Amino acid sequence: MAAGVVIVGSGQAGFQTASSLRSEGYDGPIRLIGEEPHVPYQRPPLSKAFVLGKQDQARLLLRPEKYYGDHQIELLPGEQAVSIDTAGRSLALASGGKIRYDTLVLALGARNRKLPVPGADLEGVCYLRTLAEAIELKQRIEIAREIVVIGGGFIGLEVAASARTLGKPVTVLEAFPRLMARVVAPVVSEFFRSAHTARGVEIKLNAQVKEIRGAGGKAESALLADGSTIPADLVVVGIGVLPNLELACEAGLETAAGPPHGITVDDFLRTRDGGIFAIGDCAEYHSSFAGSRVRLESVQNAVDQAVCVARTIAGKPAPYHAAPWFWSDQFDLRLQMVGLPGGYDRIVVRGSPEAGKFSVFYYNAARLCAVDSINSPIDHLAARKMVAAGISPSPEQAADLSVNLKTL
Repeated sequence: MAAGVVIVGSGQAGFQTASSLRSEGYDGPIRLIGEEPHVPYQRPPLSKAFVLGKQDQARLLLRPEKYYGDHQIELLPGEQAVSIDTAGRSLALASGGKIRYDTLVLALGARNRKLPVPGADLEGVCYLRTLAEAIELKQRIEIAREIVVIGGGFIGLEVAASARTLGKPVTVLEAFPRLMARVVAPVVSEFFRSAHTARGVEIKLNAQVKEIRGAGGKAESALLADGSTIPADLVVVGIGVLPNLELACEAGLETAAGPPHGITVDDFLRTRDGGIFAIGDCAEYHSSFAGSRVRLESVQNAVDQAVCVARTIAGKPAPYHAAPWFWSDQFDLRLQMVGLPGGYDRIVVRGSPEAGKFSVFYYNAARLCAVDSINSPIDHLAARKMVAAGISPSPEQAADLSVNLKTL
């Protein structure tokens, strides 16, 4: 009897692999292993609609539980893979069992980077990545009096926006001189700083947190390097993630020694063991859009890599080549991004930041490498097609609102 495909990780990438295998005509056994006790669900709404009470747990599900039975996908929730026997093509489980595989897909995801300061283990210091963490955070926001968010990236700003929308006092502490500094140009950083401030969020830049102070085991304030303290009975930490690489490392699979710190895969997303693929947040691959090896954390990347692997397993192999895109919703502002702007040497602004609707075009040696659009979905859709096709409008064309980007 065929051992079939075993997928470790039941997040977006793992689910999509199982689903795409069936839609691509694969008719062998599929087992989907997930550490969380839940049916696979969406993560993006956790910091927004779920915390705001606009989307309940049932609506988070990627598919109803019945779907898996109907499509002969064996779901193993609440189970952990602890080791891989690459020679014997089997997987050992924490429960003591073993599962054989013909093909193994590692969709291991990532985990929250922990705050490395005294007091980080106090009650009231929270993170947000899993459904369980979202449920706890939602409950804590409801009763919180003063909220501090550590980290001015996507997650931190989305949580800050949600908490402020619920009427809570919120202070964001960002260690860098500007918000979202690793991923957007200064004009975008400043726009979001101004937008949050206008809506009542206090933003502190260059803010180094040295300690979380409390009493009775509960957080009460954040101590900064300059000696100031910020009152907080709820501290939300959003300082990035670490890819889950341990299972792959122990199996002898190649991982990147330095950034981007992922499981090394080829153009077909295979590891150096031909029977094992790695996808999503844990995989490091060569991106023609970056001109280097990257590890991306996005729904698009997870979904597109899963589809690529499913097609390869189903006998329809093609190299992975997809333009990366991302998004973030904060208050009534939607930031949509396409491409990878690292190394840009020029930016061009299309539209007006003052009007709350504009796009930023990033160029590297006259080549368009990325576009950020704020409340400009038409620009974003055109930009996705241009970046994917390698089309570079001139900076003058990009800046000219009379130029219809779709015609380019």
